[in-house]
Amino acid sequence: MSTILDVCKLAGVSKATVSRVINGTGQVKESTRDNVFSAMKELGYRPNRLAQALATNKTHTVGLVVSDFDGIHFGLLLKQAAASAELANKQLIVTDGHNDPAYEYEVILQLEAQCDAIVLYSRTLTDDHIQLLHKQLTIPIVVINRDLPEQLFHSVSFQQENAVTLMMNHLLTNGHKDIACITGHMNNPTGIARLNGYKNALKSASIPFQKSLLKNGHYDMKSGYQACQSLLKEKSNFTAIIAFNDCMALGALRALTEAGINVPEQVSIIGIDDDPVSEFFTPRLTTVKLPIVEMTKQAVELAITLCDESKPTHSYQYQGELIQRESVMPVKLKA
Repeated sequence: MSTILDVCKLAGVSKATVSRVINGTGQVKESTRDNVFSAMKELGYRPNRLAQALATNKTHTVGLVVSDFDGIHFGLLLKQAAASAELANKQLIVTDGHNDPAYEYEVILQLEAQCDAIVLYSRTLTDDHIQLLHKQLTIPIVVINRDLPEQLFHSVSFQQENAVTLMMNHLLTNGHKDIACITGHMNNPTGIARLNGYKNALKSASIPFQKSLLKNGHYDMKSGYQACQSLLKEKSNFTAIIAFNDCMALGALRALTEAGINVPEQVSIIGIDDDPVSEFFTPRLTTVKLPIVEMTKQAVELAITLCDESKPTHSYQYQGELIQRESVMPVKLKA
């Protein structure tokens, strides 16, 4: 088994230099750092993480907490978080909160002793919960997907209301006025912001809000299917449907198809996420793309930076992008 002395000999540097490279401390030239890592790879040398932690008072680990391991964007999030951590020579501990705010809160507190920083993507924790965490934690925390007071938190957020505004404006531009809406969970800031986007877009277009056109779903295809069935059973008058994610939009598409209603000739549909599967349905689904990879990269890199230095709190905000495909058609072109 190779030792740190073997790495020193092969790289042609001192033990102190190798230690600085491994621990990420002190000033080391880029060429020297590359030589050390090359020697470690050639020898198959792996640093003793426990020894590193004792020597530097650092775990060289970043925690990632999500509310649940569901949805396409969580897969993208995990993949990018792992890549960013690996690039910085950090370990990543990933856990989920089972969509239970009390459990999620405890998980974060338990991670404090195992990590140098935490990245949090929560659907369930309230702003009060997060403010309490800010007071209790002794390590940095970066919050994804939540627009929080900038003076308190580092956050990387997505403009949820703007995403729905993009959807609505696209339908309104195509002449739609009777627009049904399938929401997700409404007990969190994401659901509330998206619903505000729907209502405000109607208001801006001087179109009355109709409660009968609003149905709740659970971000899965089955609930989208059932919500659309409910609209049809109630004989609601609508020419378009927006759904708060692609899965529910595709469920609604199935319900319309079973009812003999053609999409988009008779009813247009649009979702959020740009789930890869949405491009392989007929018709291909128009959607709003979430920059989840870019947001995750920003959040993890910020957390890694905060492990070693303090920075003024800042909120990084991202917007969605409308991806036009085949599931939306102007009202005037309907048969």
